[in-house]
Amino acid sequence: MTRKSYNARSEIQQMRELIQAARGDRPCDLAVRGGSVVNVFTGEIIRADVGIFGEQIAVVTGDGTIDALQTIDAHGLFLAPGLIDAHMHLESTMLTPAEFARVVLPRGTTAVIIDPHELANVAGKEGIHELIAALKNLPVRFYIMLPSCVPASEFETSAARLDASDIEELTSEPPVIGLGEMMDFNAVLSGNEEALRKLASVRDKVVDGHCPGLSGRELQAYVAAGIDSEHQATDFREGLEKLRTGMHLMIREGSVAKDLDKLIDLIGPQTVDRCMLVSDDLLAIDLEEQGHIDQLLRLAVKRGIDAVQALKMVTANPAKRFGLRRIGAVAPGYYADIVAFKNLSNFETAFVIAGGKLAAFDGQVTAELCEHSFDAALLNTMHLPDLNAKRLEIPADKGLANVIRAADGRIITGRLLIEPTVLADRVISDTDRDILKIVVVERHGINGNIALGLVNGFGLEYGAIASSVAHDAHNVVAVGVDDRDILRAIQRVGEMNGGLAVANEGQIIADLPLPIAGLISTSNAGTTAARFRRLEDAARKIGSPMEHPFMTLSFMCLSVVPELKITDRGLVDVGGSRIIPLFTGTKAEAERTAVG
Repeated sequence: MTRKSYNARSEIQQMRELIQAARGDRPCDLAVRGGSVVNVFTGEIIRADVGIFGEQIAVVTGDGTIDALQTIDAHGLFLAPGLIDAHMHLESTMLTPAEFARVVLPRGTTAVIIDPHELANVAGKEGIHELIAALKNLPVRFYIMLPSCVPASEFETSAARLDASDIEELTSEPPVIGLGEMMDFNAVLSGNEEALRKLASVRDKVVDGHCPGLSGRELQAYVAAGIDSEHQATDFREGLEKLRTGMHLMIREGSVAKDLDKLIDLIGPQTVDRCMLVSDDLLAIDLEEQGHIDQLLRLAVKRGIDAVQALKMVTANPAKRFGLRRIGAVAPGYYADIVAFKNLSNFETAFVIAGGKLAAFDGQVTAELCEHSFDAALLNTMHLPDLNAKRLEIPADKGLANVIRAADGRIITGRLLIEPTVLADRVISDTDRDILKIVVVERHGINGNIALGLVNGFGLEYGAIASSVAHDAHNVVAVGVDDRDILRAIQRVGEMNGGLAVANEGQIIADLPLPIAGLISTSNAGTTAARFRRLEDAARKIGSPMEHPFMTLSFMCLSVVPELKITDRGLVDVGGSRIIPLFTGTKAEAERTAVG
């Protein structure tokens, strides 16, 4: 007997037994009795019992006839499909997969579709293999969209590169279901050979989009390439145009980017099947204090969306879009991933079943969580060049300076042209105008680049903040008032082998180590969130008014999102796809870009 025939026979036997349990010819393993089942196919809420055999639902019936070896009482509860986050970057939580599962499972999340391009920029193909190993044997189902743009653009130095052959090789891994957000839309539109090879390499798998502001014929061309989702729409007009092209609209509500209020009017009877609620980038502190997909449900219902329709956007819709058979509904043959809510307004969970087993009860995980031991190479990724305060000086020059205009809660930046403050022929920070120095240091040990610029919006009055989380190449980025503090904060990030730091008067006043690839903590979620809270408190004490200054800081390096960004190679004019010098502006241009 071959192994293949044995597996086929085993599957046939499992199917036979499932059918027998559904017919009532044999007992189910577990019956969930007395609950009200949310039917995401019809929009109904029906009083019914759920019979589970093995990992699957055998029967959903209200006739009281289910015979089972075990019973869970669900009277007064609403039984909904396990929640699915259709687009997120796990690294942004700064938690290991097991620790992430420990936090989200009791809140009803049973499946997550992740795009690990943060890890891939630091550790490449080997990092993805390591992540896949860490995802095994966890009660949350993790699916991977392969990073399509590593590096994100030619304007930064990352530690790794994923080409089309790497993508094709990785598609054979079981958790891989498609190609992640195609950020370099200019490469697609220009017919770049490598970009098109990547698209072709995934063949019949799904491809996520990332095309902020793209419109008209260029948007049509982008979608024609087989890219059919968008999570970067930030207003009604943009979202509607993208829905009209056939794109699935992922409505994002993360720690920084919050688009629900701007896009909620797009959700209606004709469009709801094409809409999903996603987190994208979510910090551990927000997971701990606010929640995960359950929080998005609360927000949607509070803003007037029908609860069942809201649930559909985080269950059946993502399952259908990504071709995930047998998840996303409470129905016969589906995997028994079920969340029992106490009500459909604040979505407080009573218990969670994952893969047919009780996985969480009363806010606590009951399933076994296996923590992965990460390879030593992932714990040694910080290779900073020699630094001193002299290397952070900006010589004064003629003309006006290009200044990044940052805004709290937005990954899109603006551009200001100003005459900077100069002292002894050196440009210095000007706290009266909120013009601060921003520094990016290449940290992969490749070229030792140091880029210097100016930024508006962080509001620091003293000190500096620094981070090894800097989308997408994850070099070290720092913003500060004083060169001594900028240097000290950067040095502390290196000493911790990655992480976040706040410095003032030459001293570190708060920090958070992220030793796994300079992105992920080895601590539990509570400890990570508490240290992150102290970091944000410290940033506020030195003047920052931002809700999440470190998250906003990380996006200052995202060279594929408009308008002006900074990487280790310098200032990036995203729209013009070019590196520009700090001093280029004229007074006429300054008037056009002045703060309105």
